[in-house]
Amino acid sequence: MSTSITTYANITLERRGHVTILFVNRPDKLNAINRETLGEIADAARAFVQDETQGALVITGSGTKAFISGADIGELQPLGPAAAEDISRFGQTVVELLERSPKPVIAAVNGYAFGGGCELALACHIRLASDNAVMGLPEVKLGIIPGYGGTQRLPRLIGPGRALELIMTARNIKADEAERIGLVNKVLPQAELLEAAVAMAEAILKNGPLAVE
Repeated sequence: MSTSITTYANITLERRGHVTILFVNRPDKLNAINRETLGEIADAARAFVQDETQGALVITGSGTKAFISGADIGELQPLGPAAAEDISRFGQTVVELLERSPKPVIAAVNGYAFGGGCELALACHIRLASDNAVMGLPEVKLGIIPGYGGTQRLPRLIGPGRALELIMTARNIKADEAERIGLVNKVLPQAELLEAAVAMAEAILKNGPLAVE
């Protein structure tokens, strides 16, 4: 049985037993994240960790086109250096909440995952991808670097050589290559992705919670 709870402007939460699903829900922006969305993700992540009835978190994007297409460029363009640094540090704080969660956090990457969206997926403990997923860190095209910790997490996952190549060329990769190099754990048909992520979460929760933590 699933329970839908919508209490935010840019994200939607759904409960399936002890599994919580967080949908980034900005379809008109391909689920791009702005400061408000980051704040909502942080609030939901803190509530998830503190709620003893919630055992695992699955993060995905609403619709079929995008997980998180990146940062909302419309919000970033007018920012000066100090404000840009501030929002980068805020983004780092948010993704660290996910990375440091004592409970499992699974990214269900259902489409575009660029920039901050890719970095958020990197902070999750496990990444599953749909067969139409495309991932990348395009920041150098804008004269900046990945701001939410991707320069650190990507090399740990796929090795420094491949990570530097992807970061410095800003090349996007499709799901099959992402799986081959270890960026995602598994690729599934899009129609099966969310159910597979929930099933994996439920399988994890059958194990000893302290051992999993």
